[in-house]
Amino acid sequence: MSLPKTLATDVARNLVMCAQLLDEDPERAYAYSRVALRLASRVAAVREAAGFASYAVEKYAEALAEFRAARRMSGADHLWPVMADCERGLGRPERALAMAGEPEVRRLDKAGQVEMRLVAAGARRDMGEAEAAVVTLQSPELNSSSNQPWVARLRYAYADALLAVGREAEARDWFAKTLDADSGGVTNASDRLAELDGVEFVDALDPELDEED
Repeated sequence: MSLPKTLATDVARNLVMCAQLLDEDPERAYAYSRVALRLASRVAAVREAAGFASYAVEKYAEALAEFRAARRMSGADHLWPVMADCERGLGRPERALAMAGEPEVRRLDKAGQVEMRLVAAGARRDMGEAEAAVVTLQSPELNSSSNQPWVARLRYAYADALLAVGREAEARDWFAKTLDADSGGVTNASDRLAELDGVEFVDALDPELDEED
C-alpha cells in the first residue's frame, strides 16, 4: 500500500512468482525475489520474501541480512527461528543455540516456538551433541492433539534424533506417531518406517525390471 499502484502491481507479480516457484525451482524464485527487491527494498514483505528465496538456495549470509532488515521494518519476531537456522547454515551453531534462549522466543506463537526447538536441536547435532539434541526435543508438544503441521515436524525430528543415538525401537514408534499426525504429508515418515522395517518399494511398471523381478 505504500507504493504507487503500477509499481505495487509489478512488485506483487514478482512476489507471486517467487512463492509459486520456491519449492520446485528455487533458483528462479530467487531471481524473481531480486527483481522485487530492486523495485521495493523498503517494504518489509519484500525483504522477507527475498530472505526466504536466498535461504532456499543456501545463500545464508544474504538471507540473514534480509531477515534482519524485514524484522527491523516490521518489528515482528516470527523470523527469529529461521534467522537462527541461517546461523547454523553459516557454520555457527553456537549462535543459533544462544538465540534459542533469547526473550524473542517467548513472544513467538506455538508453531514458532516449536520451530525454534527444532533449530536448537539441529544446532546440538551440528556440535556433535546427539544426546543433547534428543533432550532438547522432549516437550509436552510431542503429545499434542493439534492437527497443525508443527506436530508432525516435531515428532519426525524427535524420531530422527532417537535413531541417531541408536534408540531404534523408540525411533520406529515416533515415526509411526509422526505418520498419524502428518495429514498434510509434510514429512517422509512412511518411507523411514518402511526402511526400518526392511520394506523395499519397487515400481511394477518400471521397464528396466525384468519379468521375474
